[in-house]
Amino acid sequence: MNRCRWMSIYGWLVLCLLSLPVSADVLRVDITSGVDAAEPVAVAPFQWTGSGELDEDVAEILRDNLRRSGRFDPLAVSDMPERPGLDTTPSFSQWRGAGVDNLIVGEIREDGDRLDIRFRVFDVHRGEQLLGYSLPTRPDRLRRAAHQISDMIYERLTGQAGAFNTRLAYVQTEHRGDRERFHLVVSDSDGFNPRRILSSPQPIMSPTWSPSGDRLAYVSFENRRSEIFVQELSSGERESVSAQDGINGAPAFSPDGRYLAMALSTGEGGPDLHVLDLDNGELQRLTRSRSIDTEPVWFPDGDRLAFTSDRGGAPQIYSVNRDGSNVRRITFDGNYNARPTLSPDGRYMAMIHRGDQPGFRIAVHDFERRRLRVVGEGRSDESPSFAPNGAMIIYAARENRQGTLAAVSTDGRVRQSLGASEGNVREPAWSPRLDSVDRDAIERD
Repeated sequence: MNRCRWMSIYGWLVLCLLSLPVSADVLRVDITSGVDAAEPVAVAPFQWTGSGELDEDVAEILRDNLRRSGRFDPLAVSDMPERPGLDTTPSFSQWRGAGVDNLIVGEIREDGDRLDIRFRVFDVHRGEQLLGYSLPTRPDRLRRAAHQISDMIYERLTGQAGAFNTRLAYVQTEHRGDRERFHLVVSDSDGFNPRRILSSPQPIMSPTWSPSGDRLAYVSFENRRSEIFVQELSSGERESVSAQDGINGAPAFSPDGRYLAMALSTGEGGPDLHVLDLDNGELQRLTRSRSIDTEPVWFPDGDRLAFTSDRGGAPQIYSVNRDGSNVRRITFDGNYNARPTLSPDGRYMAMIHRGDQPGFRIAVHDFERRRLRVVGEGRSDESPSFAPNGAMIIYAARENRQGTLAAVSTDGRVRQSLGASEGNVREPAWSPRLDSVDRDAIERD
């Protein structure tokens, strides 16, 4: 195994980075494949009662969100048999004739300096309302409200929580003459509203979200060495929490947000796993090995961590108890498994995998069935991260020699490509759902 490949995947050495130029434009989301016989739905244009024009088309955002889930096939507006209002009874026979299963109608009303969005979801075949809701918002948060509504509709129609009202964090780089500049970017889940959280002439790596969604931890080389920072998104304030000599890498918040697991080198061989108490600064060492132990990730119960180690001769994934006891190997399929990430319910573990086929692909291990499935289609897949509903995995890929982001469903049936129109992006991390966090803090510029 090429040593530089092993090191670059974990982001330990600057010389092994893929640092290519990128533009700062909105990520473009393309659906490359979806579920067979995706469910036909219709989102009628929302009626607007107010002054001026709205900056966002809520119905269009809903259609785009449902389409990119891969599970729905929204009807084009030009093919709709009618434009029903919120308080009118749709002609269900016409919608059935158009091949639609479910219909969404709505309206937006101006209420002082706020907006009130009302919507209804109908089962066309039964002629029954499935969902009705009124959501107040502000004009500058209309897109976020549309994502919240998308989550409600998705959950009602599928029985599974949605993940549209979430954020993505990723790293991009750009060339300025003969110099490179690195940016840590946060955007909506559909790539809109990108905002640079940090810019630096030195590499930025391994962004990871806190469970509350209000902080990011990441590795920065801005001081000419690896250093782990924790940054508040609302204020931009940040703290260097680990700047020891040697490697400071792979941060991961515990499920309760109090602890940060990381890989640190101590001069006794390769890096080992450590856990930092963010409240009091106490540091606990979990592993002691001359091998490379890195990329810790917490199981949902907080009692165990999964990590990557080459202690068996090649990179494989192991688990260790919170107190450092009971180290066990998890993966046995293939000759290379690394960069683990766990689904929120703990049933699945995604990873970088190399088996019989050449290249590195995203694979998913099902703990219940004890089965590994390769879901990635590339040869240079990296950095998998689960959506908070566990349905999708976002990861870094290579397409036509460019770095891009891709997403695949846990079962491999739905695929998306997320790329800037120019350049490269990498190191994605999917945020928690924003329903339970302080949106004022997240969205304040």
